[in-house]
Amino acid sequence: MAVDVRAFIELMRPKNMILASITIPLGALFGLNASLSPEQTTAVAIQIFAVVTFMGAGNAMNDIQDALIDAQAHPNRPIPSQRVTAEAAQTFVIGLWTLSLSAMAYGAYELAQNGATWWPLVVIYLTAATMMLTYDLGPKTKTKGLLGNVSISLMVAAVILYGAATVDSLSWLVFSVAGVVFFTNLAREMVKDCQDMLADEGLRTTLPMKIGLENTRMVAYVLIIAGLVCLYIPYWRGPFVFGQLVLQTPAILLLISLNGPLYKGEDVQVSARIRASMLLGLLGFILTICL
Repeated sequence: MAVDVRAFIELMRPKNMILASITIPLGALFGLNASLSPEQTTAVAIQIFAVVTFMGAGNAMNDIQDALIDAQAHPNRPIPSQRVTAEAAQTFVIGLWTLSLSAMAYGAYELAQNGATWWPLVVIYLTAATMMLTYDLGPKTKTKGLLGNVSISLMVAAVILYGAATVDSLSWLVFSVAGVVFFTNLAREMVKDCQDMLADEGLRTTLPMKIGLENTRMVAYVLIIAGLVCLYIPYWRGPFVFGQLVLQTPAILLLISLNGPLYKGEDVQVSARIRASMLLGLLGFILTICL
């Protein structure tokens, strides 16, 4: 039984959900000067649950659809390794979607009851859900290469916007941070396609197949630089102080040092380091707004 529970948790990809758990309150705090009332804290906690179950459902759906690819590229994943059946995974996905949608609806209702703007929360959620469903089920944008990469990166970036919408605090600062998340995640998706190019042959038409591995890695590095620009803007134009940029030093150093590993084709290492830099960048923003 314990082994089954671990396998279902693995289907949800907890590492990705850690980022979501950090990003939701971060988005909420930006428009509120790092101050949440007890009611807002509760609202944020409920929407963290909504996003975690949303992402878990999407990741599990992806594993169901990619079972054949993962049998070659990632044979230790729960479904290829037969620790979870496809039927059980489908039931799990339905349960997660139900929980997520219910939590979002409750959050929108509470916003409306308090006289706040509720519709951005619903719009962001439904837009992300549409991209999620079209990514895996139809027209299966994940098979379209770059289009799929953009779609999944928009979904990841939407989490920061969703966090702000949770407490009715959307601002240009929030969109700037969402830009950091979008560009770095898009670069990571491209690098992952380089890593999986042989396994994807005949199943997906990815950017590395169209323009080659080296060119794709070059594009990925340009996107990383674009992410750094978005990271820099809030410290240059406000509301942060330029000197506070030092709090982003770990993330910046990790990102700018990726040129060498990309040139060498160390895709697994690059993908892991981009994920780590995203986490460090979000932590840097948290420190900035709290100090």
